[in-house]
Amino acid sequence: MDFFQDVLVYAFLQKALITSVVVGIICGVIGSFIILRGMALMGDAIAHAILPGVAISYMLGVNYFYGAVVVGVLTALGIGVISDKSRIKSDAAIGIVFSAAFALGVILITKAKSAIDLTQILFGNVLYVSTVDMWLTVIIGIILLLIVTLFFKELLISSFDETIAKVYGLKTRFIHYGIMVLLTLVTVASLQTVGVILVVSLLITPASTAYLLTNRLSTMIVLSAFFGALSSVIGIYFSYVYNLPPGPVIALAATAIFLLALIFSPKQGLLWQKVKKQATNR
Repeated sequence: MDFFQDVLVYAFLQKALITSVVVGIICGVIGSFIILRGMALMGDAIAHAILPGVAISYMLGVNYFYGAVVVGVLTALGIGVISDKSRIKSDAAIGIVFSAAFALGVILITKAKSAIDLTQILFGNVLYVSTVDMWLTVIIGIILLLIVTLFFKELLISSFDETIAKVYGLKTRFIHYGIMVLLTLVTVASLQTVGVILVVSLLITPASTAYLLTNRLSTMIVLSAFFGALSSVIGIYFSYVYNLPPGPVIALAATAIFLLALIFSPKQGLLWQKVKKQATNR
């Protein structure tokens, strides 16, 4: 009960909870499209590649959001150019670009270590989130939800069958890069919560959990957003009560929920499959 009482009293805990829940929701939403499009590695790549943007922002004395977004978008474009204009496949292009960007980011942060806490960037610390960062996260969440709502049909068709989407006259390449921009915004919004290294856990795990429970995209998005928010609340609770780093605890909470779905899912769960197999063998 102390945690819930403290939430009503301490502003920093209120900001941490709001930011975490919003991040969980938007990661769940964009993660659903990332899972369906087989772009999990792209999410990981952008999460690591924005590190130079964060470092440069700190050096210039501006909010990390701006530098991270610019570098994230450039990373997505760079990966697209390499995979489209050369013989290099997309997975190799992702590895080349994100490893180089991450290495550059570490070097820049080392040079500016007096101004930057590398641990906080890599693993996040939502308990120290500022009011400005909280509102930036909320604004990003509103923008993402509006775009997904307005263009749901286009996103649905292009995610399941790009060929049919082209037949309908949809600009699939534009949609692809649009999702990359949204992914970058969500990744930047997640920095304070789970950090660069663990952001992929919120992007992929809640969406994978929802994928085990439904075949409908709309339902998957809702479930994924719910699981992301639930993971954030559970993570904040245990990190606050037991004095643990919030980012890793949130990631473990998301994984625990996924394992429950993997075992007990009514149709796809391992337990259900075992029961079906035994019933068939009788």
